[in-house]
Amino acid sequence: MSLQQSILEAEKVVRKYLRLTPAEHSRLLSQQSGAEVYLKLENFQVTGSFKARGAIHKLSTLGEEAIAAGIITASSGNHGLGVASGARKLGIKATVYVPEYADQSKVQAIELEGAEVNFVGDDCAITETVARKDAIQANKVYISPYNDLNVIAGQGTIAVELLQQLESIDAVFVAVGGGGLISGIGAYLKAVSPQTEIIACSPSRSPAMHECMNAKKIIDVPCYPTLSDATAGGIEEGAITLELCLEVVDRSILVDEEEIKAAMLLMMDQHHVLVEGAAGVAVAAFLKEQKNYHGKQVAILICGGNIGTEKLREVLS
Repeated sequence: MSLQQSILEAEKVVRKYLRLTPAEHSRLLSQQSGAEVYLKLENFQVTGSFKARGAIHKLSTLGEEAIAAGIITASSGNHGLGVASGARKLGIKATVYVPEYADQSKVQAIELEGAEVNFVGDDCAITETVARKDAIQANKVYISPYNDLNVIAGQGTIAVELLQQLESIDAVFVAVGGGGLISGIGAYLKAVSPQTEIIACSPSRSPAMHECMNAKKIIDVPCYPTLSDATAGGIEEGAITLELCLEVVDRSILVDEEEIKAAMLLMMDQHHVLVEGAAGVAVAAFLKEQKNYHGKQVAILICGGNIGTEKLREVLS
């Protein structure tokens, strides 16, 4: 089955369990740029993030033996919450490994979905390594946040919705971390709407996929703290997303922290919507490049609205 077909199958699962999120016209960004700009509001998705899509689709593909054993994942944020929520809906026991510094509000949200939380390590790479090892030893499925075709297909359902809502799209701006989101969106749009330009957006302080695409191989990229914590960190060795990104991404743009902060404040002030840093990255990239899209129809993916109190204070300060 092609990835395009998998995305269409995933869309049936997503429709059953999740919300069809709005594609809202932005009068401000449209008047400012001369483009017709639409915001795909995944911050209104179940759990407040697009991650619920890939999680529920992956979980829906598990066989009886895997369901009986339960699953393991590693994440202190949107992915962990998406997996926990999906597992509750499908009656699967989930264990989410989080780093010791994980935000307590996010941990509480994961626990409220019925998942068990294990605190492991002072670095997310250590947390993930232990989670994978324990999953193998316990003969349980490990749910990757991006390095899995079923997860990617779930994220790609956003593109199916976008084309139903807008009919035609000249360009779509998508924040990039591990690459699962843009791989799914790009794979579907390039198959069904090949004229659509796929634009990858990354924080300059954590440009892992941007640099890996430039190198055309997975390399170690120095990453530093960023408001876009949902896209921060490196790309794991052997990740299938690099090849997919190289196939579907037309342009890759970096934005700095002040640009991200300004975009987040614009969303709060003008659209009255609370967004996380990764969503600010996509808006900031469009603002940086808006002169190139005059007269075109543009979609910006608002990938989530889950921002911690400390990050919000940093933005407002």
